[in-house]
Amino acid sequence: MIPIQLTLEALYSYQERQKIDFENLTQAGLFGIFGSVGSGKSSILEAISFALYGETERLNSRDKRAYNMMNLKSNKSYIEFDFINFENKKFRATREFKRNSKNFEDVKTPTVTFYEWKNENWIPLEHSNAEKLIGLSYANFKRTIIIPQGQFKEFLELGATDRTNMMKEIFSLQRFDLQNNVSALNAKNKSELDQLEGQLKGFEEVNEAQISAQKEHLKLEQQKFDEIQKTFKKTEEKYLKLKSLKEDFEVFNHKKTEFEKLNQQKTEIDIVEAKTELFDKIFRIFTPLISERNKLAKEISDQKKYKEDQLKIVQETEIRFEDIKIKLSAIQPQYEALNQSKIQENDLGLILQMQRFSGEIETLKERTKKGSEKVKEVEGNQKLIQQKVEEFSKNAELLKPKKLDSSLLLHVGNWFSEKKKLTETKQIQSEKTNTKKAEIARISEELKPFNINPETFKNDFKIQTENLENQKKVLSEKRNHLEVQQKLSHFATELHDGESCPLCGALEHPNIVEFDDVNSELNEIQKQIKQIEIQKDQIQKQSLEIEKILDRKKIFEEQLKSEEESLKQIQINIEEHLKNFNWKEFNAEDQNDFEEKRQQSFTIEKQIDELNQQIGLEQKNLEKERENLDNYNKALEKFKLDEAKKEEQIKTNEANLKLLQWVDYEKKPIAETENIYNKLSQSNRETEENYQKLNKEKEEISPKLAEQKTIANQLEKRISELEKEISENKNLIKKALSEQEFNTLEEIQQILVLKINVQETRNKIQQFRITFEILKNSILEFETKLKDLSFDQEEFLTLENQLKIFENDLKIANDSVVKIATEIERLEKEFKKKEDLLKDLVHLQKRGENLKIMTNLFKGAGFVQYISSIYLRQLCDHANVRFHRMTRNQLSLQLNENHDFEIIDYLNEGRSRSVKTLSGGQSFQVSLSLALALAESVQTHAQSEKNFFFIDEGFGTQDLESVNIVFETLMNLQKENRIVGIISHVEELKEKIPVSLNITKDEERGSLIEIA
Repeated sequence: MIPIQLTLEALYSYQERQKIDFENLTQAGLFGIFGSVGSGKSSILEAISFALYGETERLNSRDKRAYNMMNLKSNKSYIEFDFINFENKKFRATREFKRNSKNFEDVKTPTVTFYEWKNENWIPLEHSNAEKLIGLSYANFKRTIIIPQGQFKEFLELGATDRTNMMKEIFSLQRFDLQNNVSALNAKNKSELDQLEGQLKGFEEVNEAQISAQKEHLKLEQQKFDEIQKTFKKTEEKYLKLKSLKEDFEVFNHKKTEFEKLNQQKTEIDIVEAKTELFDKIFRIFTPLISERNKLAKEISDQKKYKEDQLKIVQETEIRFEDIKIKLSAIQPQYEALNQSKIQENDLGLILQMQRFSGEIETLKERTKKGSEKVKEVEGNQKLIQQKVEEFSKNAELLKPKKLDSSLLLHVGNWFSEKKKLTETKQIQSEKTNTKKAEIARISEELKPFNINPETFKNDFKIQTENLENQKKVLSEKRNHLEVQQKLSHFATELHDGESCPLCGALEHPNIVEFDDVNSELNEIQKQIKQIEIQKDQIQKQSLEIEKILDRKKIFEEQLKSEEESLKQIQINIEEHLKNFNWKEFNAEDQNDFEEKRQQSFTIEKQIDELNQQIGLEQKNLEKERENLDNYNKALEKFKLDEAKKEEQIKTNEANLKLLQWVDYEKKPIAETENIYNKLSQSNRETEENYQKLNKEKEEISPKLAEQKTIANQLEKRISELEKEISENKNLIKKALSEQEFNTLEEIQQILVLKINVQETRNKIQQFRITFEILKNSILEFETKLKDLSFDQEEFLTLENQLKIFENDLKIANDSVVKIATEIERLEKEFKKKEDLLKDLVHLQKRGENLKIMTNLFKGAGFVQYISSIYLRQLCDHANVRFHRMTRNQLSLQLNENHDFEIIDYLNEGRSRSVKTLSGGQSFQVSLSLALALAESVQTHAQSEKNFFFIDEGFGTQDLESVNIVFETLMNLQKENRIVGIISHVEELKEKIPVSLNITKDEERGSLIEIA
């Protein structure tokens, strides 16, 4: 991750909105953020962490984080962080939270939005998961990119499990955790193996011998089937001949019976045929004539009824038309006088308006009178308020000389506050100094039981250890000699004539050497060697314990020296501060006098403020009264203008009167005039509406009446035409009756009432005659065919029974052959399946053995731990390159068999010891080396071009030479395309780093960021 820009507002001590442009800083490769303690340096890192993850190192969600992070003088906090991730994509993270305006301590949950820079625009993302964008959890982000105060040694001191989990996340080692995959494969293979073994149990009886036996059985059954089939075919041929003869005789007898029935029906068919032909002829001739007659009769009846209805409508319309003409004649005089009545109505409207204006003029005169009185009252209030303002101003001027200067009080108050602060600091520093002295004395007491010389104890212990090593070496040589002697003795006792010697190969052994028993002497030497080892361990432990005590004493002595120097500096500051008191109005030793005078000044200032507030209030009242006076004057002017307008309107209306006189109505009540006007207006409106309505109805009815009379005449003509057509139809019917030799139409109707379906009946008759002839010819054919033949029923039944027996035997034989053939086919298929299953069984068994080996290999995430250890060892190798240089080749880092970090001390014969034994400065050096190595590995894994790393502590624990080495190490990172940011208050570093930010804290504006 590479930072681009950070904007923060109202966060911790940052009050104003400020922006950090990291691009200028990161181009330098190494930059710093410097400032005094509490200025807000670490808050920059917290802002970045909170913008990305919503987490901070100092506060968690239970600490009312949003409230405590927000600046107490602000009501809204905002963080905006732009960065480039490992994929070289540009992102922005924003978080904003606001204070509840009604409850100061209620700060709402921050709103968070992530953006991506695409197509020259910030596009909002659907999630706010920084881990997806950066590839690190918050915990590992703190260990590899931004390391906050107090967390620098965390990675160094992590347990093996936590460190393995961290390495898994950073380097994606979970891809090597194959335990679940192998377990799933093993379970699947075992399941398939169990299923296969279960399937093979069903094939135990399937073998080649069984298949051969079934084939022999099939051969015998096939021979038996062939013999039965021959006998069956002979019997079947004889049976089919008799069966055919039997069927012929049965068909012949049946046909004769059917022919007798048809012969009886022939007479009835002839009668039906005659009736059908007569019906067809009558229907074709008379049906059209009768239908036409009926149609004409119905139409004449309908037209006559329609004519009666139409004549009735004409009569009603004529009556209504006459009624409208009478009403129009009655209303005509009123309509002709309507124009004069409307002029009178208009005059009344003007008079009514003039009466209303007269009333409004009286009201305006009354309001003008009251307004003039109110103007005089407001002018009097203005004079009283002006007198109060002058009196308050005079009192305030009298109090001002008695008040002390605010800047003087501020400076003197600050001087006394600083004096108190310095005095308290001196007391606290004295207590710290005494505490360090007491601790040094206690450590000195711890050294007394060892009775050693602190300057030479290491050399003394070394001499003791060398003496023990020499004793051990002598005893070891003696033990080796005795073990050889013991082995030779064993060989000697095992030698026998005729057997070869294991040393020289000889078969004869004339002079066998004899040896004494050395077991007891060997055991004694082994005990002595063990005792020497115990003594060496005791010396080593005692040496380490003394070193720890001396290191602690040295640390406390250095701290005591530092605390004493701080105490001297505080005393100097106090003396310098006392010299700065140059105010004659006050006494440097009497703060109470200053407080009393300051309180009196504050009281006077408060009185002046109260008077100024009263003056401001009265001035507002005065301004308000002036506004009221202006409003009243404007209202009076408006009243007078409205009065003049209304009088002018009355004169205009009077000039427009045509029939009526204003004098006749000037004194009348307005309600009476309104009543006369409304009645006249309504009468005029009704007269006009009624006349127009009647005239419209007359115009609409006149054409309708003419239309209805025309329709009645047309109906009369149509009825005459229809009566002529029906007369002609009667003549045609009479003529047809004569031609067909019928006397009356009733005879024809009796024939037509039969409703014979001519075509269907003809078809039935034709079908009957065809069937009759076919059956007759078929009987003649059978008589010829069966003339010299006869059928024996008993012989047929006997042969039929024999055929059934043979058929049953043939079916049994065939079923047996099919069954055996099917069984052979089944066995052959099963045998082939069995062979395939056995091949699969061998394959799965071999796979199971391989999976068992893999299960043991990947069990318990051992393979991941192994891979993690490789990464950790590589990390150690990379870290040691810098750690050696920082410690002047005195220390290095290694992993022990438990995958925990240890220190190799080359000043003590390269022995290993715990990282917890390192001093504060050494811990910083090894942690920095590890952090840089880890950052390099993360960069290599992420394949990013650049890598960013932020340090927020540690340099205060280094001496000047160590600071130079650390600085040289960090400067070399520029050549390796690394970017490192440092947060510190160490002045030596500030002077060495060319590009940096300087954080200052202003009492009014809060923390401020400046580019140094």
